[in-house]
Amino acid sequence: MRFIKMHGIGNDYVYVNGFDERVDDPAALARVIADRHTGVGGDGLILLLPPSNGTSADVRMRMFNADGSEAEMCGNGIRCVCKLAHDDNVSRAQPMRIETGNGVLTLQYATNGNGKVSDVTVDMGEPILTPTDVPVKIDGVEAVADYDTSTLIDWATPVNAEHAGWIEACGLDARMTCVSMGNPHVTFYCRDVSKVPLETIGPVIERHALFPNRINVHFVQVHDRGEVTMRTWERGTGITLACGTGASAVCVSGVLTGRNDREVLAHLPGGDLTLRWDESSNHVFMTGPAAEVFRGDWPVKNG
Repeated sequence: MRFIKMHGIGNDYVYVNGFDERVDDPAALARVIADRHTGVGGDGLILLLPPSNGTSADVRMRMFNADGSEAEMCGNGIRCVCKLAHDDNVSRAQPMRIETGNGVLTLQYATNGNGKVSDVTVDMGEPILTPTDVPVKIDGVEAVADYDTSTLIDWATPVNAEHAGWIEACGLDARMTCVSMGNPHVTFYCRDVSKVPLETIGPVIERHALFPNRINVHFVQVHDRGEVTMRTWERGTGITLACGTGASAVCVSGVLTGRNDREVLAHLPGGDLTLRWDESSNHVFMTGPAAEVFRGDWPVKNG
């Protein structure tokens, strides 16, 4: 089975062109092919597929996390799907419409001197702010912005002695803001994101009872109204170098809580994304690069 390794600012996935290949069990394939020690390595598996019947899309994507769970969407991943579809001549539509688990999204792209896609702007759609639709399990709350979690989350217990005092060191604000971009996100703000023990606190928040479908976790440091730095614990994967839907949710969270403007530059460990929450349409637009790393053959046919 032919595969393509691609990444969007370090958020790397193994891609399979479903127009040429068949994957019978993508969840099982994701678990083995994404393994960084015994597989190709990546944050998961993404399939480029024909659109569903009756859908006004050019192509379709399905995304599986490294643990085999299927996710609704991936902002960095969809930019690479656009690049793969264009560069492999599956679709040259401009804009390109891609079917996802969060509906059909529209993408505008730019090409380099070799005619290959280099940068992509994704219309991420409207953010979902109603707690039951994110979902967040908090009774009687109409929106989750700057919601105090001090009595809901035991922040000190999940960390070991190595990270003692991390709450004070990073300057954690225990208030959370929750947004869905078709998949669920929670944002916490702090003074220094480098001091957050993400590897221990991330999985605790992801699987907390507040979040019935689990959640993507982001810690954000605000530099000014147009610039932030963020770190991510991704649901079903762990620490990732970037999260496009997460950066979109962070942009929205900052506007809702008065921390940033509607257009913001987000620094992620793998690189930068530009986000804009358009006031007139209520849509979030994300711009960033897409890159192919290498191609190869996976020895087990059909996953």
